[in-house]
Amino acid sequence: MSKKYFGTDGIRGRVGVYPITPDFMLRLGWAAGMAFRSMGACRVLVGKDTRISGYMFESALEAGLSAAGADVMLLGPMPTPAIAYLTRTFHAEAGIVISASHNPHDDNGIKFFSGEGTKLPDEVELMIEELLDTPMAVVESSKLGKVSRINDASGRYIEFCKSSVPSGTSFAGLKIVVDCAHGATYKVAPSVFRELGAEVVVLSAQPNGLNINDNCGSTHMGQLQAAVLAEHADLGIAFDGDGDRVLMVDHTGAIVDGDELLFIIARDLHARNKLQGGVVGTLMSNLGLELALADLGIPFVRANVGDRYVIAELLERQWLVGGENSGHIVCFQHTTTGDAIIAALQVLMALKRRDENLAQSRQALRKCPQILVNVRFGGGANPVEHPAVKEACARVTTAMAGRGRVLLRKSGTEPLVRVMVEGDDETQVRGYADELAKLVAEVSA
Repeated sequence: MSKKYFGTDGIRGRVGVYPITPDFMLRLGWAAGMAFRSMGACRVLVGKDTRISGYMFESALEAGLSAAGADVMLLGPMPTPAIAYLTRTFHAEAGIVISASHNPHDDNGIKFFSGEGTKLPDEVELMIEELLDTPMAVVESSKLGKVSRINDASGRYIEFCKSSVPSGTSFAGLKIVVDCAHGATYKVAPSVFRELGAEVVVLSAQPNGLNINDNCGSTHMGQLQAAVLAEHADLGIAFDGDGDRVLMVDHTGAIVDGDELLFIIARDLHARNKLQGGVVGTLMSNLGLELALADLGIPFVRANVGDRYVIAELLERQWLVGGENSGHIVCFQHTTTGDAIIAALQVLMALKRRDENLAQSRQALRKCPQILVNVRFGGGANPVEHPAVKEACARVTTAMAGRGRVLLRKSGTEPLVRVMVEGDDETQVRGYADELAKLVAEVSA
């Protein structure tokens, strides 16, 4: 069955535009509460990022969950992976995150975690959607859910992050600039790195509800690049609004993307005989990552774009490490979902073990030129399936003669078609990408 509301990463959209409205969130809380309660006694953790609409949706979800008889534990602003971790440690039936991740403040959304700290199974999402279409009936007063607040959530998560590196680890002598995107990592991330001994310069950690991801964080790296150079720092770390993406900047100011970070982590595990299989990337992973891993004898497979697909592939193969070039990196040896702080710590440990700086450690991966063009898509027929677009893609693929790739896909979270072309010659790749993007725009008009 196709889903009406759930996308690849929960439910997301513009605040005030259905379904991202208070009345829908009330019903969603009730439907989720009824679904979870059908599996037994029900406690649900609710966390959020720092965008202003989080207050409104938190209250609506709380009321709906309580009306269904589910107890609610409020976490306040916390990174998305922290909710996954705390859902497990509190033995709750589910966790809910109110966040639109890397999007601007006027978007918001809902993500769910199971009691194991993983994405909800499709059958549970479908059950919630079915309940959304039924009349909302409040349980009798004596069975209403109770609401409480977890006051030590940040401290618990900080200790969990620190536990992902060997006991006694010290990053003393390391100077790091950390960009928190005015988002959910604004308290915990600086504390984690400082408590492990690093000198930390903090950027974008003054959230006001409106400035999340605003010219900062992992989607806008310029501020971090400038700060690393100005502070003569060893490296910079950029998070997104909800703390499940991480990118870095080396001491020269160069951006280090998710493919490169994933390579550094995988190479370190492989060198210590702890990799357990291979690495999962996505259709967007750079061809250079695949080639660099092959040089080390490390298997590599591609999943569909989206961390839930990376995680599903890891689970099926019983592998440990996977990720996306956007900075979603999953380290199953430590946690159950993409976690930006955990991933950053694994990179720092890999650098420490090799006694290298970030610029040196990334050199074994030579990225192929990859051009990505986003084309706004207004709805209607899927332009990716248009015969003229398919024919053009086939023609470009043939012209690159096995030395490149073409990938067109609809975004799962935004009204965009992503046009990606990759190959040896950057000028040629850019020309093909522009040609295909123009064609997609024409058939979408």
